[in-house]
Amino acid sequence: MQYRNWYFRGWRSRYGFQRSRHLSTDAQPPQPPILLIHGFGAAIDQWRDNVPALAESHMVYAIDLLGFGGSEKPVTHYSIALWVEQVFQFWQKFIGVPMVIVGNSIGALVAAIAASQHPEMAAGIITISLPDIDAFNAMVPKALQPLERAVKAIVAAIFVKPLFYLIRQPFVIRWVLKSIVYSDRRRVDAQLVEIIAKPAHDRQAADAFVALNRSLNAPNYSPNLPEALSKLQAPLLILWGKSDRLIPPSEGKRLLQFAPEASLIYLENVGHCAHDDAPDQVNQIILDWVAQTQLAVQSSYAVAP
Repeated sequence: MQYRNWYFRGWRSRYGFQRSRHLSTDAQPPQPPILLIHGFGAAIDQWRDNVPALAESHMVYAIDLLGFGGSEKPVTHYSIALWVEQVFQFWQKFIGVPMVIVGNSIGALVAAIAASQHPEMAAGIITISLPDIDAFNAMVPKALQPLERAVKAIVAAIFVKPLFYLIRQPFVIRWVLKSIVYSDRRRVDAQLVEIIAKPAHDRQAADAFVALNRSLNAPNYSPNLPEALSKLQAPLLILWGKSDRLIPPSEGKRLLQFAPEASLIYLENVGHCAHDDAPDQVNQIILDWVAQTQLAVQSSYAVAP
């Protein structure tokens, strides 16, 4: 994969790309490009074993969301809307035709919201462990939500930055990944730990983490996911590891009611980051699904900007 920087709202933003190894022909029309969007705390290189396989037949892009990976880490108000705008401007500048957007966790939420707000850029959407922020917040009674936010703000002001200095240590990252995030502990190797740990030592990383935490607990952090799913015009595939310990796999079936034409696939013995926990399996699912929705993809190309 080749890496480049571009500037979004004046902030450095890193992206990577790998060209398809197979040129299209008259008998084989152009395949849609694929954009990969990582989850919270991750980066482009967590797609390490997905990009080569997907690039066999597709132009593949991956982006580091602002505040993560090799992108700049400003102290600003973070939100799903900010990352959606980053993705949309990236698509406008570098891609310009309908693409398949693949996202994991927060990246999955960004993918779904982006596709609902900018349908012209989505030929298809694939979400891996899709979080519904409003549903989580709704678990707290509405009358108590202002108090909850106040308590979280106080805790954040005192504890979040010291906690960040602890959790960015490689031994802590390794323990969290093996104990909570991944099902296949063998996937948690030195390369993966470095992918997560290195950006956390960037300048302003600690302050950006505090800002991220503050934003996550603020009202209107994310648009309404069920509403966004109901507005999607492109095909949707929902993937979920049955061993996901961060978001209950049952969420997949609940979200499916808002997008009844979507497909839902559960993966046995796979955790929260299914794309890196079981890359061969996920790669094949992605490629098969895109091939099966080829007619929709081709019709999208006919109206590409």
